[in-house]
Amino acid sequence: MARVVAVVSGGLDSVVLAYHLHQEGHDLQLLSINYGQRHRKEHDFASLAARRIGAPHDELDLSNLSAALPGYSLTDPSVEVPDQHYTQPGSVNVVPNRNVILFSVAFGHAAALRADQVAVGAIAGDDATAPDCSAEFIASFNAMEEIATAGYAPSHLRVAAPFIRMTKGDVILRGQELGVDFSETWSCFKGQEVQCGVCAACEDRRLAFSAAGVVDPTLYKEGS
Repeated sequence: MARVVAVVSGGLDSVVLAYHLHQEGHDLQLLSINYGQRHRKEHDFASLAARRIGAPHDELDLSNLSAALPGYSLTDPSVEVPDQHYTQPGSVNVVPNRNVILFSVAFGHAAALRADQVAVGAIAGDDATAPDCSAEFIASFNAMEEIATAGYAPSHLRVAAPFIRMTKGDVILRGQELGVDFSETWSCFKGQEVQCGVCAACEDRRLAFSAAGVVDPTLYKEGS
């Protein structure tokens, strides 16, 4: 059993990750980071997941960070979330360097707790638009932290991405095995009352349920 800090946003991948780590029997703490994202409603679902599995959950408030990250739909209210899929690098839906920031905060927290691992929900294909979701990035990040925290963090502490070789459809199938209620997860970038059904995150979600052959229980905005 390892002591694990899991970065859980409330999205489908990270919620399944929490259930997965819980099923493996780890001493688990969930961490959500509010970086001023438009869809921080997702953290309500992270909190719900924590209650379902009986794990502690902390939400760290870095909401002022969004002021330093203008020009992106997730952090700048003046930039609309486009009703289309992102397929090319440079999408306004991607906040460059975001995971460098979030992973650093999570790693520092894990070091203070003398934890064994930071777990993140990165999956195969995420790196097509967000390079800081790739296996190569995670390996490089761990190499940096080995130097940065030498003598101050457990020498074996690493960021791990258990789903890095899995598609979102694979993650849905794993969640189904674990009994995850997918209606208790949030993907939509718009952060409205219900998920919009047309933004990039909603489209990814819908396509993944279809690919997995699993009924999508998500309530989407009427007409989407």
